[in-house]
Amino acid sequence: MLNTLSIADFEPYLQTEFPIRFTQEVTLPARLIEANLLNTYSSLERKPFSLIFRTQQKQEYYVQAIFGVQHPEKGEILMFMVPLGLDAEGMRYEAIFS
Repeated sequence: MLNTLSIADFEPYLQTEFPIRFTQEVTLPARLIEANLLNTYSSLERKPFSLIFRTQQKQEYYVQAIFGVQHPEKGEILMFMVPLGLDAEGMRYEAIFS
């Protein structure tokens, strides 16, 4: 399923909440704050893109790993995400689809 996802699957949901399952016990709400096309090569038909989510975490964060993101139409999507660091509102995580 990951190879069929495109930025169009996420753009309508910018600035909306996505539950992210970080562990079996911890699911946190996260806002999709950016969806960006990337200017890189992909062997797939889709154009590469990135997604940035923000949680309300202020002190702790999860290291890079595969997390379950609950998409409103597609159900749970397992994404490899990397913490980008804190901003004024919380912790940001990025997923890249190449």
